[in-house]
Amino acid sequence: MQVLNFYSTVFADQMKRGRKTATIRLGDKRHKYRKNQVVLVTVGYQYSPREKLFHAVIDNVEVKRVKDLSPRDIEHDNPEFRRTEELVHFLKQIYDREVALDDTVTVVRFSQIVENPPDFQDRLRGVGGAQN
Repeated sequence: MQVLNFYSTVFADQMKRGRKTATIRLGDKRHKYRKNQVVLVTVGYQYSPREKLFHAVIDNVEVKRVKDLSPRDIEHDNPEFRRTEELVHFLKQIYDREVALDDTVTVVRFSQIVENPPDFQDRLRGVGGAQN
């Protein structure tokens, strides 16, 4: 199974609460992540224990230049950011190298897989405004 790992434990809570639903990775990662692929989302550093957060499905994989990222792309990656400059500064810290506006990035959007979500069960029973 493919793993979608995050180094910062700050993101664990955001992902568990559904606030972080994407990751922006430097380079073209289409060979690694594909739409509808199921991945294991983890948090931790290489060669260290990692925390298993949840399984997720990849909803979309889009390659673009940093300067073409939308505020929505940035917000889904980091709910605290809205501007490209904030993201560039963050990517520089993560990758420990300069990041230019013309650099290629991959936006990977994902959705947590939840066992028997309550609203789904309600829809099956016709509760909550859904009609059969």
